[in-house]
Amino acid sequence: MGIKSFQGPRVQPPSEEAPLRVSDYMTKKLITFRPEQSVEEVIVALLKYKISGGPVVNDKNELIGMISEGDCIKHISENRYHNLPSSNLNVEGHMIKNVETIDGNMNIFDAANKFLNEKRRRFPIVEHGKLVGQISQKDILKATLKLKSQNWK
Repeated sequence: MGIKSFQGPRVQPPSEEAPLRVSDYMTKKLITFRPEQSVEEVIVALLKYKISGGPVVNDKNELIGMISEGDCIKHISENRYHNLPSSNLNVEGHMIKNVETIDGNMNIFDAANKFLNEKRRRFPIVEHGKLVGQISQKDILKATLKLKSQNWK
């Protein structure tokens, strides 16, 4: 008995999965700060751009720290306590220098777990010693909305 109707091998159509890497959702155009800037300049930028913090880089775009709203508030509080003017102090004295970064190739769901475990609002991404982007909790939320129609693996 022969085959009456042969349609060829059954092949699943290629699924167009959305990327799941941090580098696909990170912010690449960053507001950065310099160590010699005043904390007052940082406060102005945080308010102007409606951000809660940002990376501090040197002239070679190498990450040397992070500064946040909390760091600025701490600065204001300390200066008020000591009755000192706040405009003469720079970022370098108030930034966090030991900065934890995240790999751009990391899966966004692993990154979400890292946010939960480390209790951070943002992680910078560094490649070959240079700052290339930053991922925030908000970026993770945006990524999951784009992926909601797919199976999360």
